[in-house]
Amino acid sequence: MAQLNDILEWCDKTLKTQEFKDYAPNGLQIEGKHEVKKILCAVSASLDAIEACIEQKADMLLVHHGYFWKGEPSIITGMRGKRIKTLIQHDISLVGYHLPLDSHPTLGNNAAIAEKLELNTIEPLDPNERHPIGNTGYLLHALSAEDFKMLLNYHFGQVIHLPAKNQLISKVGFCTGAAQDFITKAAEQGCDAYISGEVSERTFYEAKELDVNYFACGHHATERYGIQRLGQEIAKKFDVEYCFFEQNNPI
Repeated sequence: MAQLNDILEWCDKTLKTQEFKDYAPNGLQIEGKHEVKKILCAVSASLDAIEACIEQKADMLLVHHGYFWKGEPSIITGMRGKRIKTLIQHDISLVGYHLPLDSHPTLGNNAAIAEKLELNTIEPLDPNERHPIGNTGYLLHALSAEDFKMLLNYHFGQVIHLPAKNQLISKVGFCTGAAQDFITKAAEQGCDAYISGEVSERTFYEAKELDVNYFACGHHATERYGIQRLGQEIAKKFDVEYCFFEQNNPI
């Protein structure tokens, strides 16, 4: 058993949350029990994830995508109201970490991608960022675009490839989630390929004209690893139970 505030303090310090300007609050979003015996992690705080928390008797829902995003209506009604009401009724804390979790050099989503693809010489995608949320790295051996797509399919599932003239990939740029527009940064860094989660209609032309192969690997699929790493670290440090709720989200 651990104290909620102790877990939050460690997470905030480890992820350096105060040093980020984000689109939603990082850390505690809805307060539940002060004592935590079990944590359930999920990519997003969907109703399915909340119901899994209830079924698993978890005291905390730890997510990458929480609530209270900038620009959202402030009223708590409908689908949003049902989610929040269910959390409060069952005394479950909602804790979310967004950009700080993308960026973390060992626990983060991008760090997990670099490790899975065995990329080396990791550098910031944008050298001007204090805490880069995207990176570049090199494959151990150059691959054809088709072979690289097969590698990505193995780790993330179905991948969309927008081809470039250059079909040999060595240097890779990557930023998880909905960062397709960072393909221009990848081109500036001399990348042969760029990986993100989502894709837009304009990305097809950008990949061709910038000569950077673009691979859309899924928003959910590219961001499922960081929250697991964070949950596992919390479980080890505070001696609490941990489980991960995987949702079959194809986007």
